[in-house]
Amino acid sequence: MRFNNLRLPKKGSLAREIPIIVIAALVVSVIVKTFFVHFFYIPSGSMENTLQVGDRIAVNKFANFFSDIKRGEVVVFRDPANWLGAAPTDTSKGIVEALKTGLVDVGVLPDPAKQYLIKRTIGVGGDHIICCDKQGRLTVNGISVNEPYIFAGNKPSDSNFSVTVPKGYIWVMGDHRGASADSRFHTDDIHKGFVPLSDVVGRAEFVVWPFNHMKFLSVGHDLSKVKVTSTN
Repeated sequence: MRFNNLRLPKKGSLAREIPIIVIAALVVSVIVKTFFVHFFYIPSGSMENTLQVGDRIAVNKFANFFSDIKRGEVVVFRDPANWLGAAPTDTSKGIVEALKTGLVDVGVLPDPAKQYLIKRTIGVGGDHIICCDKQGRLTVNGISVNEPYIFAGNKPSDSNFSVTVPKGYIWVMGDHRGASADSRFHTDDIHKGFVPLSDVVGRAEFVVWPFNHMKFLSVGHDLSKVKVTSTN
């Protein structure tokens, strides 16, 4: 087979093409970050043992455009009502600061000026959630649910509650129930502990790092089978 038409690029041509290639790669990265996939770092143990401190996860943003958040899904959302307090100040300088800024812009690191949380969706609009039944399980629309992902030794909740999720919101809880300041702890905020769907960034789908933690994140199957019995 002959390749008579192939030519190595000239030095001047290559020098002009490199910036174009770099810019095109950055544009693609920003598009991917904005509409498809965003990567996040897990800083706390509120989702153990589903997620470990230091895990890097891939969040599917694209699905938000075509389907609603479902019960049992792990979601990332912007801080809805100052749950995390003031954002930490980044003291990085010089090259480190520039590198971090670049990684934020292409979606490898989350924007430090925006506070994000990750929890499991327990209830969606119209759901009535109660803690707890006689066996200590959560009930959703009168159905007791098994939650095998809960941190070993934890109860489904140490506090009792009965809430009905308004339309356009979700009720979220961490898998490490004893170490998660989730919807249960913010019922006195402006949203009464519910998270507006407009604050949801996307579904956490996959642990990408470290390699020995790589996995698809499971959905709570009992939760996904519950039917909505009321609307609000």
